[in-house]
Amino acid sequence: MATFTGFPKDTLEFLDDLGHNNNRAWFAEHKLRYEASVLAPALALIESLKKPLDKVAPMLSVEAKKSGGSLMRIYKDTRFSKDKTPYKTNIGIQFRHVAGKDVHAPGVYLHIANDECFFGAGMWRPDAAALQKIRAAILSDPTVWKKAVDGKRFRETYSLYDDRLKTAPRGIDREHPLIIDLRLKSFLGTCYLKRAQIESPQLLSDIPRFVKQAAPLMGFLCQAVEQPY
Repeated sequence: MATFTGFPKDTLEFLDDLGHNNNRAWFAEHKLRYEASVLAPALALIESLKKPLDKVAPMLSVEAKKSGGSLMRIYKDTRFSKDKTPYKTNIGIQFRHVAGKDVHAPGVYLHIANDECFFGAGMWRPDAAALQKIRAAILSDPTVWKKAVDGKRFRETYSLYDDRLKTAPRGIDREHPLIIDLRLKSFLGTCYLKRAQIESPQLLSDIPRFVKQAAPLMGFLCQAVEQPY
C-alpha cells in the first residue's frame, strides 16, 4: 500500500461536491474520484500509522480495510433517519480499543469535512454501565481525573467536548465540586485541525503525538471500564 503523503486538495472538494449531489447516480459516476481522493489516502494513512501507534498505544486497533476496519463507512444507515441521503459527507477514521465493539468504546478519532476537521480522544456517549463506572471513578479519584483533563500535557492540545446533561445525574449532589464534569455524557478531548494539516504528510507525525498527549485521559477511562491501556 502507498505511503501517506497527505490528503490531496481534491479530498475536501470531493466531499463538498458530494454534499451538493448526494445521490447514488452521481456517486457511481464519480466513484473513481472517490477512490483516488478519499479511499486511497485514508487507507494509506491508516496503514502508515500501524507501527507508530503500536509504540504509543498498543491497545488501539489499527486496520487498513475498505470495510470493517478503522475507516468508517461512507454509506449512511438511513433506516431510522428522516434524512435519506445515502452518503456521509465526511471521512471518519477511528482507532478504538481492541476490546471495543463500536464507536462508543475508548479510542481516538479523526474527522475530515468541509465545515470542520478535528481529532478526538476518549469515549463518545458510553453505554449506561460504562457511564456509571466512569462517574464512580471520578468520584473516587477526583485528583487523578483532574490531572488527566487539566494537566499541561492534555490541555496544550485538547479541550473537553461540551456534551453534558442539563442537570446533575441521578444520585449525585448538584453542589458537588466536580458537578460540571460529572454531568458529562461524552468524555472526549478534541483539537481542531487546519486544512493545511490534513493535506500535509506531517499528519502522520501529528497523530501519534496527539495520542500520546491523550494518554492521561485514555488511561483513566480504560481503568474505569476495567480495560488495560
